Amino acid sequence: MKLEVTEEFQKDWGDTPSFDQLMALDGEMYRQVARRKTFKFLLKETFYFAKIHHGVGWKEILKNIIQGRLPILGAENEYDAIRDLTKLGIKTMTLAAYGRRGWNIAEQESFVLTRSLEPAISLEDFCANWAVDKPSLKLKRALIRCVASITRKMHENGINHRDLYICHFLLKENELEVFNGNKDVDLYLIDLHRVQIRAKTPMRWLVKDLAALWFSSMDLGLSRQDLFYFIYHYTGNKATKELTGNKKFWAAVKRKARILKAKPIKA
Repeated sequence: MKLEVTEEFQKDWGDTPSFDQLMALDGEMYRQVARRKTFKFLLKETFYFAKIHHGVGWKEILKNIIQGRLPILGAENEYDAIRDLTKLGIKTMTLAAYGRRGWNIAEQESFVLTRSLEPAISLEDFCANWAVDKPSLKLKRALIRCVASITRKMHENGINHRDLYICHFLLKENELEVFNGNKDVDLYLIDLHRVQIRAKTPMRWLVKDLAALWFSSMDLGLSRQDLFYFIYHYTGNKATKELTGNKKFWAAVKRKARILKAKPIKA
């Protein structure tokens, strides 16, 4: 068994919580599927988010193996992602507690608790009206620059998100209020459940992450210059040079983004 609890969380709890106590937590439900649930709870005037895993079961493990994918067994994936992103200086969730118990990988119990980032707004919601209500150029470019920087740091260090849609970037409202155009905007990367970490990110996963970004920003009214601006800050090369020298790569990104756009929305 592994149990890791931060001093700050212990202080809010009033003692060192046991594994069973943390597994038994409950609160305002955000998502509940099969053997996993995500919810928010209040402890000593501080809000936390919890992801509780009760094992994926052999059926899910075998399904993933047959499909050529490594199964996500529990909260360890998110725990590792928080640790590695934080080391890289990428803003994300702050760990409060983590635990894992059991030798049977199909029935392994685990959890990860993080401090709430609220009040915050997703980049998707913040930019939703850009097509008709144009933002200031400084703010738009600051956000594009930040998204490109985060994505570049991840990919250069063997990390890919697998669900890199703009809804998974959060802006903290108090930090946004003081933006004056003379500094960068901080974005927080969330939903790390499916993150993959390797020595080097395979090309197909670079394409998938970039396509997800492109797809989820298609309706924001971004200009050709905005896309070129992203490419420059993601690659460090001028867009014209990059699109010529890596034509096949960017064609694959565009093709994947169009496939995502064509998919029907699940109810």
